[in-house]
Amino acid sequence: MIRATKPIFLTLTAALALAACSDITLIDDSDPNARAKSGAVIGALGGAAAGRILGGNNNDTVKNTLVGAAVGAAAGGLIGNNLDKQEAALRQQLGNNVGINNTGDRLIVTLPQDILFATDSASLRPDLQADLHTVGRSLLEYPNTTVQVIGHTDSDGDAGYNQQLSQRRAQSVASVLMSEGVPSYRIQSIGRGENQPIASNLTAEGKQQNRRVEIVILPNAS
Repeated sequence: MIRATKPIFLTLTAALALAACSDITLIDDSDPNARAKSGAVIGALGGAAAGRILGGNNNDTVKNTLVGAAVGAAAGGLIGNNLDKQEAALRQQLGNNVGINNTGDRLIVTLPQDILFATDSASLRPDLQADLHTVGRSLLEYPNTTVQVIGHTDSDGDAGYNQQLSQRRAQSVASVLMSEGVPSYRIQSIGRGENQPIASNLTAEGKQQNRRVEIVILPNAS
């Protein structure tokens, strides 16, 4: 019995992996359901892995892998669909200076620090907070998410000072989100200082890109 079911499980696992790889590769980003589809694929793989762990004997492993894949696909598809909807709404409502990246498992909203803060300041400019209030209202509309607010700086000045400044700026942004009614337990403020540049710090243009605040919206598993 063991010899008979082991190849079945190996074949099933390989099929899931191949299907996932091919589906993700072939998904068209212009497809309005692209993230839902990729979320379903990722969820299926995760569910299959969980089913394998829960399986007792080999027959149970095969059964639980199938069940786990189905449950994971449904959950992943729902997460991807919600991210698509939230992304579309934010793109309509936010200013052109705000970047939005939908990775399939999270939304990353990027705001240049130069439009939020004066140089060396962690005090938000009151006339430029509309986009943050918009994000806050979106978080209320999609409550089954947690949020990381991450501050970044360029490499000018002392690294320790930059770390503290990025933390204070992240906290200032988080405070605006909470002022819209987003519970504090959903939000984590993180300062990265100059440690995670996205462009070269050798040019003025690169430094400007590195000075940013990212609002990372993470769907909850349940």
